[in-house]
Amino acid sequence: MKILYNIYQICFALPLLLILTILTALTTIIGSLIGGAHTWGYYPGKIWSELICLFLLIPVKVRGREKLHKRTSYVFVPNHQGAFDIFLIYGFIGRNFKWMMKKSLRKIPFVGKACESAGHIFVDRSGPKKVLETIQKAKSSLKDGVSLVVFPEGARTFTGHMGYFKKGAFQLADELQLEVVPVTIDGSFEILPRTAKWIHRHRMILTIHDPIPPSGQGNDNIKETLAKAYVAVESALPDKYKGMVRNEDQDR
Repeated sequence: MKILYNIYQICFALPLLLILTILTALTTIIGSLIGGAHTWGYYPGKIWSELICLFLLIPVKVRGREKLHKRTSYVFVPNHQGAFDIFLIYGFIGRNFKWMMKKSLRKIPFVGKACESAGHIFVDRSGPKKVLETIQKAKSSLKDGVSLVVFPEGARTFTGHMGYFKKGAFQLADELQLEVVPVTIDGSFEILPRTAKWIHRHRMILTIHDPIPPSGQGNDNIKETLAKAYVAVESALPDKYKGMVRNEDQDR
């Protein structure tokens, strides 16, 4: 079965998905210019992600979506197992949102320009002024129920275990006084580990935990929210992936 699935990838799924990616990027760019990024910055990417999982025969299960309120903006903080995290979040979290992503991703052909057109937020850590600009852009984006998704680890795992959480997402949530929603991604690591070349068919589970409201404002709130979020995300991982493993790539 593994050999047949690899042949299916090469001959059908991957060429089709490349075409879909280019069409989705172009649709997002043109649609955002004509009709606004609120709609065109989200729905083409959502459909693209759903189709990728469909054509690669990857089953998806979502838990806890009922915990979210439609008109409320949140800061979602998922663990980062692999490349397929993007498709799982975009396609199945069921909320219009903006990504907060590394500035270097803007250089990816088609995709980088589409993300810029969609209003996703590129993080520039070159100085305090640039960080402040990032916060201001996030403030202007998070309205009418639009949320923010940040991978607080900052890099994909090498082992399936979680690394430490950086403070950035929690500082932003504290600044804006938004609820933080821990999200557990399970199965993405089995599909395409960071060092792998082949996609492996495996189910993915997206677990949405209870939102964590701010308990105040300032450093104590940031530390408390970060700690609670880490425990919640880790709780829905299989036992073999529990326990922090420091990923040196996070420090870059």
